[in-house]
Amino acid sequence: STSASLKLTVQSTGENSGTWGQFTNTNLLILEQAIGGYDAVGLNATTGATLTFSNGVLSNGKNQVIKLTGTITTNVNVIIPDSIEKTYIVENATTGAFPVTVKTSSGTGFTFGATEKTRAIVYSDGTNIVEVINNTQNLQDLADVANTNGNFIVGDGSNLVAESGATARTSLGVGTTDD
Repeated sequence: STSASLKLTVQSTGENSGTWGQFTNTNLLILEQAIGGYDAVGLNATTGATLTFSNGVLSNGKNQVIKLTGTITTNVNVIIPDSIEKTYIVENATTGAFPVTVKTSSGTGFTFGATEKTRAIVYSDGTNIVEVINNTQNLQDLADVANTNGNFIVGDGSNLVAESGATARTSLGVGTTDD
């Protein structure tokens, strides 16, 4: 039999006598793939890709990091089979200004916008793909904020900005003080 999410070979007592080492080694490679594996997955221009989860063997859908590549010419999907529970770091490195949705076979998913060539951390709950962190551009925006003593980093509705004094207090909703 196999485990539900990573499709590891599960052995019964006394099963595979003399060959259990091969199964154990493969299971360890699958665990390595799930924890730190990387794969660049080329998307079909019009249909995207379906990640694989084969029983007891290495498969591209078991990798921790998936880099989506290729030139797309329409909205495409990257399909993860139903019932798989796993986290992913997904990078949209495709060319072509079209949305890319990472979803399960029958559930909902996370969508990179047409020009969103970023990374996201997502997980599959077995039914849907759920976004944990999207758009690492926000982290770059934070890195670009001026580093000045006395400033607070606040959101102005669309960007992260550095503010100080009364402007920062107003943005943070803390009122005024004598300064």
